[in-house]
Amino acid sequence: MANRTPAQPRKPAHTGVVKAVLGPTNTGKTHLAIERLCAHSSGAIGFPLRLLAREVYDRVCAIKGTENVALITGEERIEPKGARWHLCTVEAMPSRPDLAFVALDEAQLSADPERGHIFTDRLLHTRGREETMLLGSSTLEPMVKALVPEAEIVTRPRFSTLSHVGAKKLSRIPPRSAIVAFSAEQVYVMAEMLRRFRGGAAVVMGALSPQTRNAQVAMYQAGEVDYLVATDAVGMGLNLDVHHVAFAGLSKYDGHRQRRLTTAEMAQIAGRAGRHQRDGTFGTLAGAGGHDPEFTDDEIYAIEEHRFAPLTRLYWREAEPRFDSITALIDDLESFPPLPQLAMPPQAIDLAVLKFLAEDPEVAASVRGKGLVQRFWNVCRLPDFRQQGSETHGRFVARLWQDLRAGYLGADFVAQAIAQLDNPSGDIDTLQARIAAIRSWSYIAQRPDWVLARDEMAARARAVEARLSDALHARLTERFVNRRTTVLMRKAGADAGLLPVRLSDEGALLVDDEPIGHIEGFRFMVDPLARAEDRRLLLAAAERHLPGLLAARAGALIQAATQPQGLEFEDTALVWESHVIARLERSRRLLDPRLRPDPALDRLSASDKACVITALEAWLAHHHARTLAPLIALDEASRDPASGPELRALLLHLVESGGVLAREDSGLERLDPTQRTRLKKLGVRIGALDLFVPAALRPAALQSWHRLARVYARSGHVPAPLPPEALQPVVHTSIAPAGYRRLGRESLRVDLAEKLLHAAHATRMSTKARRVFLDPAVARSMNLSTAAYAALLRAGGFRVHMGQALPDKAFGPPQPPLWDWRPQRPSPHADPVPERIPSAPQTGAFAALAALVAR
Repeated sequence: MANRTPAQPRKPAHTGVVKAVLGPTNTGKTHLAIERLCAHSSGAIGFPLRLLAREVYDRVCAIKGTENVALITGEERIEPKGARWHLCTVEAMPSRPDLAFVALDEAQLSADPERGHIFTDRLLHTRGREETMLLGSSTLEPMVKALVPEAEIVTRPRFSTLSHVGAKKLSRIPPRSAIVAFSAEQVYVMAEMLRRFRGGAAVVMGALSPQTRNAQVAMYQAGEVDYLVATDAVGMGLNLDVHHVAFAGLSKYDGHRQRRLTTAEMAQIAGRAGRHQRDGTFGTLAGAGGHDPEFTDDEIYAIEEHRFAPLTRLYWREAEPRFDSITALIDDLESFPPLPQLAMPPQAIDLAVLKFLAEDPEVAASVRGKGLVQRFWNVCRLPDFRQQGSETHGRFVARLWQDLRAGYLGADFVAQAIAQLDNPSGDIDTLQARIAAIRSWSYIAQRPDWVLARDEMAARARAVEARLSDALHARLTERFVNRRTTVLMRKAGADAGLLPVRLSDEGALLVDDEPIGHIEGFRFMVDPLARAEDRRLLLAAAERHLPGLLAARAGALIQAATQPQGLEFEDTALVWESHVIARLERSRRLLDPRLRPDPALDRLSASDKACVITALEAWLAHHHARTLAPLIALDEASRDPASGPELRALLLHLVESGGVLAREDSGLERLDPTQRTRLKKLGVRIGALDLFVPAALRPAALQSWHRLARVYARSGHVPAPLPPEALQPVVHTSIAPAGYRRLGRESLRVDLAEKLLHAAHATRMSTKARRVFLDPAVARSMNLSTAAYAALLRAGGFRVHMGQALPDKAFGPPQPPLWDWRPQRPSPHADPVPERIPSAPQTGAFAALAALVAR
């Protein structure tokens, strides 16, 4: 390293103009590049992803015809004879001076540690004969000015605004949303949850075949599903009708370590929300994993305002090294950059493989002469699709080199290697390994100087990759529908991980038929009678397989949550199979409580726990929608500005009091006729003494409201007690239960109280006399005493006076003294229930109350 001198910069030979079109996402940069490409007689665009190249290839084919358009990627080549327009990945871009137009998409990736040196080389040296276009983020502007001073910089503003809306539960994610995850397993977990609770979701991943990916996108774009689950590949230019982007996490594994996304990466993904003139939103997914990810204030400001720190350096590596020897090749690849704006990248996998194999004397001895050194370097550049590291990947490259150093790979040999991978059966890990392997063979089959019958072998590899990708998609989906409850393995010596583990019908956990404990809910309880000498080994085996057993329990719980009677309440706790799994907690609104999972659920994996929580929240929402529909309607109307402040306040009080509100405390007199009409349409009965919702007085509704009211009540405030389940007309309690009106030592249901008062006023109106006789038989049939009935009438505007009953033919001869009532104007502040009410004699069916209508 000490003797190496910086490489000399190369100047690109071009005569056309160079434009740098910079700006945030949703500025139409890619669309502009496609228009310029089609406007020229020939050209090429380099994209960062194979999926994006394929998408634009389909669009250009629709304009120019498939016979004139080429698709060139590391794993797929469609090159019609005489094709003039080329859509490529950046690594596969042709270096041809005869192309009239050249564009580089996502040029800011020149600062990426893995692939940045490739983007930098294209940025510095690839030019079109008539026009060159560099597309990227505004952060690239200082580097363009320094490295490409002749470029005309065009800044494009975003067409729409992007706003942060905070964290949302998966059940509250709006339609036309994209959920972005950072692992294949997390992607499919989210897709399965959405399929179970929202009808389905499309899936977009870089590992899918183009056919599978296109089918998924078409399903989403056609509106067959309203949700899209994708990896961060969605941030690279895929133009979809997405209104909201929800991040399932804010960190990812970059090949070296788990790290938080950079602000620019966050913006790249969030920018998929809102297309053209439609504004978009972004946020995080509440409850995804062990803790809820959230953006910092600085990150939110940067994303919404599109303000990011400018790039200060780009990664560079010599693109035209010397091939005199392996040593000269390595020296050139590790040479210092020629300009201060450029920096040496971390050691890439191809250089690591080259140095690893150069240390093998047998391999090094087989590489002699410029031709073989260059061919050997091309073999070392085979991508590590299996992500196995430089040594393991290097051994595969060494075996490949043994066959390639003397010539071509035979068609039979390549066909046999591809056929061995053409097996869509197996578990998820097996399918993932096969897809990675077939991608390697797809890359190999694209090389015209490596494989005989290249076109046929490439077509076979693409077909196998498509079948394996579809099989993987089906297998991962099935995993979250039909999860196996246990894994039985044969015994193998003292390896505890291979001992058979099963759960008995009684819930006992058996390891090699030895009981070591039992599972209660999601808690593992150790059996104290387990053999002491084997306890350590057996517990280790149980710990190894316990996650699988708990996952099965989680699946059963999720299935139970799909049934109305699958779960039940005990007080404010949610119970499944007699075990508490969650508790209600107070939130800002009475009818929308939070659900706090039981700590025992922490034993589940992050994905299983998220599925369980989502299932519990969905069950709770359905339960409340079934039992509290009248109050939910009132609550929604109370938040509608069109209701007016007076009606909104009244409705809010009705909800908080369980659908019953004393008329004198309701503020009813402040409502205008329109508001009264709307109140009645909401199912509220306006009675003489109370406002009430008849549908809210049913047992299930009262129980649900009372539970939420106790959760919502602050310290010192206790809601009215719950009435008996039978809801009998009259109860004898010191405090009136919910839905009842207190009358002395008795309490009467408010709907029945209204019925009695309505009958009394109907009698008054029919006789039109100053004094009327009321038969208390109906009240007594409700088990209401005459004294309490009199108290009810007094509260309704009547006054009682002791006197002689008036003779009347309908009632026979005069009866003993009863209540004789005279006019009174009831005070709204007076207690209508006297402490002691004289008992009136009851003389059979003709006993009556003499009542005088209050004026």
